[in-house]
Amino acid sequence: MLINHDFNRRVTIANEDYKWVNSPQPGVDRVMLERIGGEVARATSIVRYLPETTFPFHHHPGGEEILVLAGQFSEGESDYPAGWYLRNPPGSSHQPHSQNGATIFVKLGQMLTGHHPRVRIDTRDAANWHEHEGIRICPLFESEQESAFLLRLMTGAILFEPALIGGAELLILEGSLLEENGIHDKGSWLRIPASQPLVFSAGSDNTVLYIKKGHLFALQETAR
Repeated sequence: MLINHDFNRRVTIANEDYKWVNSPQPGVDRVMLERIGGEVARATSIVRYLPETTFPFHHHPGGEEILVLAGQFSEGESDYPAGWYLRNPPGSSHQPHSQNGATIFVKLGQMLTGHHPRVRIDTRDAANWHEHEGIRICPLFESEQESAFLLRLMTGAILFEPALIGGAELLILEGSLLEENGIHDKGSWLRIPASQPLVFSAGSDNTVLYIKKGHLFALQETAR
Protein backbone atom coordinates (compact mmCIF):
# COMPACT_ATOMS: atom_id res chain seq x y z
CA MET A 1 0.00 0.00 0.00
CA LEU A 2 1.28 3.42 -0.98
CA ILE A 3 -0.27 6.62 0.41
CA ASN A 4 1.51 9.98 0.00
CA HIS A 5 4.75 8.05 -0.39
CA ASP A 6 6.61 10.60 -2.55
CA PHE A 7 8.45 12.75 -0.01
CA ASN A 8 9.36 15.26 -2.72
CA ARG A 9 5.72 16.38 -2.90
CA ARG A 10 3.93 18.64 -0.46
CA VAL A 11 0.85 17.17 1.23
CA THR A 12 -1.94 18.94 3.14
CA ILE A 13 -4.77 17.01 4.82
CA ALA A 14 -7.42 19.04 6.64
CA ASN A 15 -9.48 17.66 9.51
CA GLU A 16 -12.62 17.68 7.36
CA ASP A 17 -10.82 15.50 4.80
CA TYR A 18 -9.99 12.70 7.25
CA LYS A 19 -10.95 9.29 5.87
CA TRP A 20 -11.41 6.90 8.78
CA VAL A 21 -10.84 3.22 7.98
CA ASN A 22 -11.06 0.14 10.17
CA SER A 23 -7.89 -1.51 11.41
CA PRO A 24 -7.70 -5.31 11.75
CA GLN A 25 -8.49 -4.84 15.45
CA PRO A 26 -12.18 -4.12 16.22
CA GLY A 27 -12.61 -0.80 18.00
CA VAL A 28 -9.47 0.76 16.48
CA ASP A 29 -9.86 3.04 13.44
CA ARG A 30 -7.30 5.19 11.67
CA VAL A 31 -6.68 7.96 9.17
CA MET A 32 -3.74 7.03 6.95
CA LEU A 33 -1.79 10.22 6.31
CA GLU A 34 1.17 8.49 4.65
CA ARG A 35 2.03 4.82 4.30
CA ILE A 36 4.52 2.52 2.63
CA GLY A 37 3.69 -1.13 3.20
CA GLY A 38 0.86 -3.35 4.34
CA GLU A 39 -0.11 -3.99 7.95
CA VAL A 40 3.59 -3.80 8.84
CA ALA A 41 4.48 -0.44 7.34
CA ARG A 42 6.35 2.83 7.53
CA ALA A 43 3.35 4.96 8.35
CA THR A 44 1.98 8.18 9.81
CA SER A 45 -1.61 8.01 11.06
CA ILE A 46 -4.28 9.43 13.32
CA VAL A 47 -5.59 6.45 15.35
CA ARG A 48 -8.80 6.30 17.36
CA TYR A 49 -9.45 3.78 20.14
CA LEU A 50 -13.03 3.21 21.23
CA PRO A 51 -13.59 2.72 25.00
CA GLU A 52 -12.53 -0.64 26.45
CA THR A 53 -10.38 -1.50 23.44
CA THR A 54 -7.14 -3.50 23.60
CA PHE A 55 -4.71 -3.91 20.72
CA PRO A 56 -2.82 -7.24 20.61
CA PHE A 57 0.74 -7.40 21.93
CA HIS A 58 3.16 -6.52 19.12
CA HIS A 59 6.70 -5.41 18.29
CA HIS A 60 8.02 -2.26 16.62
CA PRO A 61 11.24 -3.13 14.75
CA GLY A 62 11.40 0.41 13.31
CA GLY A 63 10.26 2.20 16.47
CA GLU A 64 7.12 4.16 17.23
CA GLU A 65 6.34 7.79 18.07
CA ILE A 66 3.02 8.76 19.70
CA LEU A 67 1.37 12.02 20.68
CA VAL A 68 -1.86 11.58 22.65
CA LEU A 69 -4.41 14.01 21.20
CA ALA A 70 -7.51 13.19 23.24
CA GLY A 71 -8.74 10.76 25.89
CA GLN A 72 -6.31 8.42 27.63
CA PHE A 73 -3.92 5.99 25.94
CA SER A 74 -2.42 3.17 28.03
CA GLU A 75 0.47 0.70 27.81
CA GLY A 76 0.29 -2.08 30.38
CA GLU A 77 -0.11 -0.40 33.77
CA SER A 78 0.92 3.07 32.51
CA ASP A 79 -1.74 5.63 31.55
CA TYR A 80 -1.08 8.64 29.32
CA PRO A 81 -3.78 11.36 29.07
CA ALA A 82 -3.97 13.91 26.27
CA GLY A 83 -0.71 15.85 25.92
CA TRP A 84 1.73 13.01 26.54
CA TYR A 85 4.48 12.31 24.02
CA LEU A 86 5.86 8.76 23.82
CA ARG A 87 8.81 7.44 21.87
CA ASN A 88 9.35 3.67 21.77
CA PRO A 89 12.73 2.71 20.26
CA PRO A 90 13.34 0.14 17.52
CA GLY A 91 12.91 -3.39 18.82
CA SER A 92 10.44 -2.37 21.54
CA SER A 93 7.10 -4.09 22.15
CA HIS A 94 3.87 -3.34 23.99
CA GLN A 95 0.15 -4.02 24.30
CA PRO A 96 -1.68 -0.70 24.00
CA HIS A 97 -5.23 -0.21 25.23
CA SER A 98 -7.72 2.46 26.26
CA GLN A 99 -10.33 2.20 28.97
CA ASN A 100 -12.28 5.35 28.11
CA GLY A 101 -11.22 5.90 24.51
CA ALA A 102 -8.35 7.85 22.95
CA THR A 103 -7.15 9.56 19.79
CA ILE A 104 -3.42 9.52 19.05
CA PHE A 105 -1.02 10.70 16.37
CA VAL A 106 1.32 7.83 15.46
CA LYS A 107 4.49 7.47 13.41
CA LEU A 108 5.66 3.90 12.79
CA GLY A 109 8.87 2.46 11.40
CA GLN A 110 10.59 5.80 10.82
CA MET A 111 13.48 5.82 13.25
CA LEU A 112 16.78 5.93 11.45
CA THR A 113 20.16 4.64 12.55
CA GLY A 114 21.57 5.90 15.81
CA HIS A 115 20.61 6.04 19.47
CA HIS A 116 16.88 6.08 20.19
CA PRO A 117 16.04 6.25 23.89
CA ARG A 118 12.63 5.53 25.37
CA VAL A 119 10.99 8.94 25.89
CA ARG A 120 7.97 9.99 27.98
CA ILE A 121 7.14 13.75 28.13
CA ASP A 122 4.06 15.39 29.63
CA THR A 123 3.64 18.45 27.42
CA ARG A 124 1.00 19.83 29.83
CA ASP A 125 3.75 20.39 32.41
CA ALA A 126 4.92 24.01 32.18
CA ALA A 127 8.40 22.91 33.28
CA ASN A 128 8.86 21.23 29.89
CA TRP A 129 8.37 24.51 28.03
CA HIS A 130 10.76 27.42 27.53
CA GLU A 131 10.75 30.62 25.52
CA HIS A 132 12.99 31.20 22.51
CA GLU A 133 12.84 34.44 20.51
CA GLY A 134 9.34 35.16 21.77
CA ILE A 135 7.96 31.70 20.97
CA ARG A 136 7.12 29.01 23.53
CA ILE A 137 8.70 25.64 22.71
CA CYS A 138 8.47 22.15 24.23
CA PRO A 139 11.36 19.97 22.96
CA LEU A 140 10.43 16.33 22.35
CA PHE A 141 13.43 14.72 20.64
CA GLU A 142 16.67 15.85 19.01
CA SER A 143 19.28 13.99 16.97
CA GLU A 144 21.58 14.66 14.02
CA GLN A 145 18.83 13.45 11.68
CA GLU A 146 15.67 14.96 13.13
CA SER A 147 14.11 17.25 15.70
CA ALA A 148 10.60 17.09 17.12
CA PHE A 149 8.97 19.74 19.29
CA LEU A 150 5.77 21.60 20.11
CA LEU A 151 5.37 25.33 19.50
CA ARG A 152 2.86 27.69 21.11
CA LEU A 153 2.24 30.87 19.10
CA MET A 154 0.29 34.06 19.53
CA THR A 155 -1.66 35.70 16.70
CA GLY A 156 0.61 36.95 13.94
CA ALA A 157 3.73 35.08 15.05
CA ILE A 158 5.77 34.14 11.97
CA LEU A 159 7.29 30.78 11.07
CA PHE A 160 9.81 31.25 8.29
CA GLU A 161 12.65 29.20 6.83
CA PRO A 162 13.60 29.98 3.21
CA ALA A 163 14.69 26.42 2.35
CA LEU A 164 14.08 23.53 4.71
CA ILE A 165 16.98 21.15 5.16
CA GLY A 166 15.43 17.70 5.37
CA GLY A 167 11.86 18.98 5.11
CA ALA A 168 9.22 19.25 7.83
CA GLU A 169 5.81 18.08 8.88
CA LEU A 170 3.29 19.91 11.06
CA LEU A 171 0.15 18.87 12.91
CA ILE A 172 -2.03 21.72 14.18
CA LEU A 173 -3.11 20.79 17.70
CA GLU A 174 -4.87 24.06 18.57
CA GLY A 175 -5.67 27.28 16.71
CA SER A 176 -4.80 27.83 13.06
CA LEU A 177 -2.03 28.71 10.60
CA LEU A 178 -2.23 31.20 7.75
CA GLU A 179 -0.31 31.17 4.50
CA GLU A 180 -0.68 32.86 1.16
CA ASN A 181 -3.14 30.34 -0.25
CA GLY A 182 -5.44 30.05 2.77
CA ILE A 183 -5.95 28.98 6.36
CA HIS A 184 -5.18 25.65 8.02
CA ASP A 185 -7.34 24.82 11.03
CA LYS A 186 -6.97 22.51 14.02
CA GLY A 187 -6.31 18.91 12.98
CA SER A 188 -4.61 19.79 9.68
CA TRP A 189 -1.48 17.80 8.84
CA LEU A 190 1.09 19.30 6.47
CA ARG A 191 4.24 17.78 5.00
CA ILE A 192 6.71 20.13 3.33
CA PRO A 193 9.53 18.62 1.25
CA ALA A 194 13.21 19.39 1.67
CA SER A 195 14.39 22.60 0.00
CA GLN A 196 10.93 24.17 -0.02
CA PRO A 197 10.21 27.23 2.17
CA LEU A 198 8.34 27.20 5.46
CA VAL A 199 6.20 30.37 5.55
CA PHE A 200 3.27 30.56 7.99
CA SER A 201 1.78 32.89 10.57
CA ALA A 202 -0.41 32.03 13.55
CA GLY A 203 -4.07 32.75 12.87
CA SER A 204 -5.13 32.84 16.52
CA ASP A 205 -3.73 33.10 20.03
CA ASN A 206 -2.48 29.89 21.65
CA THR A 207 -1.94 28.16 18.32
CA VAL A 208 -0.11 24.93 19.20
CA LEU A 209 1.83 22.88 16.64
CA TYR A 210 3.62 19.56 16.59
CA ILE A 211 6.61 19.95 14.27
CA LYS A 212 9.18 17.44 13.06
CA LYS A 213 12.07 18.70 10.94
CA GLY A 214 15.05 17.29 9.08
CA HIS A 215 13.81 13.73 8.55
CA LEU A 216 12.25 13.71 5.09
CA PHE A 217 15.41 13.58 3.03
CA ALA A 218 16.50 10.42 4.81
CA LEU A 219 13.03 8.93 4.43
CA GLN A 220 13.07 9.65 0.71
CA GLU A 221 16.36 7.82 0.37
CA THR A 222 14.96 4.87 2.35
CA ALA A 223 11.80 4.70 0.26
CA ARG A 224 13.57 4.38 -3.07
